[in-house]
Amino acid sequence: MLKKKTGILYGVGVGPGDPENITIKALKIINQTKYLAFPGNKPEETLCVKIAIPVMDSPEKKEYIACPVTMTKDKAVLEADYEAIRDKIVPILERGEDVAFLNLGDPTVYATYMYVHKKVEEAGFEARIINGITSFCAAAARLDISLGMRNEIIHIIPGSYDIETVLQYPGTKVLMKSASKMDYVKKTLVEKGLTAMMVENCGLENERIFLTAKEIDEEAGYMSLIIVRDDK
Repeated sequence: MLKKKTGILYGVGVGPGDPENITIKALKIINQTKYLAFPGNKPEETLCVKIAIPVMDSPEKKEYIACPVTMTKDKAVLEADYEAIRDKIVPILERGEDVAFLNLGDPTVYATYMYVHKKVEEAGFEARIINGITSFCAAAARLDISLGMRNEIIHIIPGSYDIETVLQYPGTKVLMKSASKMDYVKKTLVEKGLTAMMVENCGLENERIFLTAKEIDEEAGYMSLIIVRDDK
C-alpha cells in the first residue's frame, strides 16, 4: 500500500518590512499555499502578514492560522505554545495540504518558526525553510554601509546581550532588539565614542534612520537595529 501523501510545512521569511524585499521563491510558496500561519492573534495586526498581503495573489481567499506565542522567558510556557501551534498545523498536513508559516526577516535568525519547525518534524512531517532578507542586511543597505570587508568579523547580538562585553568584540556588532534598554545602550555608545548607526522600522512607512550614537532616540521601538563599527 502506498503511503498517504502529507502536506509540507514551509517557514517563509518575508523580509524586515518592505514587501518588495520578499523573494520570488517566498512569494511563490505564499501564493500556492492556501493555509498561512502567522505568529500572532489577528492577521490584520501581525506585521509579517501585513508585509505579504500587498504582493500576494487573492489574500482574501487564504485560510489564516493564528499562532500566538507568549512574551515570556518561561521555557515551560513557551514549550506549551509551540506544541499548541504544532497541533493546529499537523491536522492540515495530514489532509495533504501545505502550510506556509510567515516569519519576519529570515526564519533561521532568532525566529519563533524554528521551534515549530522542530516540533512538526518530530511529529513525522516534512518541514522546509524559505530564506528571507534579514533585518541587519536590509539596515546596512539603507545606511549605505558594509557589514564586513575582507577579513572583518561580524557579530549578530540578540536583545539579551551584556553591552559592556559585546562592545569589546572586534569587527562589526549588530545589536538586535535593543528597545528595552535603549537609553543605557545609547549612553554607553556615546561615552565610548563608538561609530554607531540605527535603523528603526526598516522598510516600513514609519522608518527612521539615525547616523550617529548621539542621534539615537531613546524612545525608539522594538523594531530597532543598531550597527556598531570599529572605524571611528
